[in-house]
Amino acid sequence: MESVTLAAPGGELSIWALFWQAGWVVKLVMIGLLVASVWTWAIIVDKLIAYARMRTALNRFEKTFWSGQSLEELYRALSERKTTGMGSIFVAAMREWKKSFEKGARSPIGLQTRIDKAMDLALTREMERLESRLGFLASIGSAAPFIGLFGTVVGIMTSFQAIAGSKSTNLAVVAPGIAEALLATAIGLLAAIPAVIAYNKLSSDAGKLAGRMEGFADEFSTILSRQIDEKVAAKAA
Repeated sequence: MESVTLAAPGGELSIWALFWQAGWVVKLVMIGLLVASVWTWAIIVDKLIAYARMRTALNRFEKTFWSGQSLEELYRALSERKTTGMGSIFVAAMREWKKSFEKGARSPIGLQTRIDKAMDLALTREMERLESRLGFLASIGSAAPFIGLFGTVVGIMTSFQAIAGSKSTNLAVVAPGIAEALLATAIGLLAAIPAVIAYNKLSSDAGKLAGRMEGFADEFSTILSRQIDEKVAAKAA
């Protein structure tokens, strides 16, 4: 066990002073939790911005898609640039549609199945992008309090060893050592609480965005299915 000496009676109890008085194990725990907290906030800000952009992109695409513009024109416009969200699902479906008809697709059922699979793959990629790094928030939210508690336990054990060595239980002598140990738990909670709140909110937002994209995929699949039937009927006639 690391050896530390108790702070002098009446010692400074500021957070900075408590950090420097702590043992090296407790310091490592505090530093790790602070780094995790900074990274947590970076993810939160990045995701909030990314989700806001995704909502804007979905609104813009829906407005364009239902404006009456032909599917071919919209496909040519979107295929020339990088797409996200519904745009990616639309391009994937239209690309499979065009490839199949260029190769003389004979089975309407097979074509519909391939289009649905292409949209499912595009939707999966979009969801992976939306949900990336949310697992880190969940991990920090669940693990940070226990990591901080570990630092606190180590700090208190060390403080008690120092108390036994000094044979003094004066509160002015004991308080700084206990305070620096409890600081690790406080930092753990400081990292965990925002992570838990953000994870719940961002997961809910991602679910809503996924629901909108899934709804569009179902609607577009119905539209293409209707057009496939019309083409088959025209060929039969």
